[in-house]
Amino acid sequence: MAPLRALNLQVLTPQVLQFFAAHGIISVEDFLIHDLYTLAAIAEHQGSSEVLKQAIAEILSFVDKQHAQWLTGAQLLDSIQQNKLVLPTGCEGVDSLLGGGLLEGTLTELVGPSASGKTQICLRATSHVAYHSQAAVMYLDTCNSFSSKRVVDFLDVLCKSSLNSKDQQGEFERTMKEIFHYNVFDIYSMLDLLHHTEFCMRTQDKNRNPMVRLLIVDSVSSVITPVLSGSNLQGHSLMISLGMILKKLALEYNLAVLITNHTVLDKWGVLKPALGESWKCMPHVRLLLSRDPVNDICDISLIKHTSKECHQRMIFGPST
Repeated sequence: MAPLRALNLQVLTPQVLQFFAAHGIISVEDFLIHDLYTLAAIAEHQGSSEVLKQAIAEILSFVDKQHAQWLTGAQLLDSIQQNKLVLPTGCEGVDSLLGGGLLEGTLTELVGPSASGKTQICLRATSHVAYHSQAAVMYLDTCNSFSSKRVVDFLDVLCKSSLNSKDQQGEFERTMKEIFHYNVFDIYSMLDLLHHTEFCMRTQDKNRNPMVRLLIVDSVSSVITPVLSGSNLQGHSLMISLGMILKKLALEYNLAVLITNHTVLDKWGVLKPALGESWKCMPHVRLLLSRDPVNDICDISLIKHTSKECHQRMIFGPST
């Protein structure tokens, strides 16, 4: 679950957070499993008792509002039939498997070993969406994999193929301003940033702020793996919290969310997605990548999709 400070509640002052921390309450999960009657009784004897009791009440109210609402079958059907846009990534093989590209409102995961092409697809999608959709792209970089040079290379091709030389520079500069890159090296900073992003989207003035259409996290496993160790319940809760906020951003704000994940070997020596069964339910779509380093040929398979036949496969070279 998210740290309490990520809730962005005005009542969570440093003094209030210090009080909670003194009683072992750091995250929302810590708060929910705590005996709140005992906590309220302790708060009653503090100098700022009213503020502390108000904080307890506001946190409970906030958490209660996050519960998913029941939907009827008609509402679910209407959601499916909405004209959600597809954002082409510019990678022919990926777009072909996905029926045109990344679907808004969907969390798509690229799974593959190191050097399988995950980051290159992310960079290509970044430049393609920023250029053709004229919308903001958020790129959360957890392992220093972002390459501005590669983005420039992709944009250079896009501009030269569709614009005359006079318009190329202006369109290039406009597109680069639509790309927002953030270095995030631990799960706590990641959760803080995503919750802040959700708060900004909920309250933003669309006429004054850029409209984000694509959110990329490259990679989720780099920030989750360090907090997972054996039966570490807090690490598991942090992983689930990260998955839920990514899905919330996709579904409630109609974003296309693209994340990358590493692979690990199972007991039979076969590569499988990292992060285990609990993470398996998070992405709506999963693509498995591998690359032949000799011929630079990428093999990509569709292994999970909520509305398409799975286990489709594409093989393509560096030009696509």
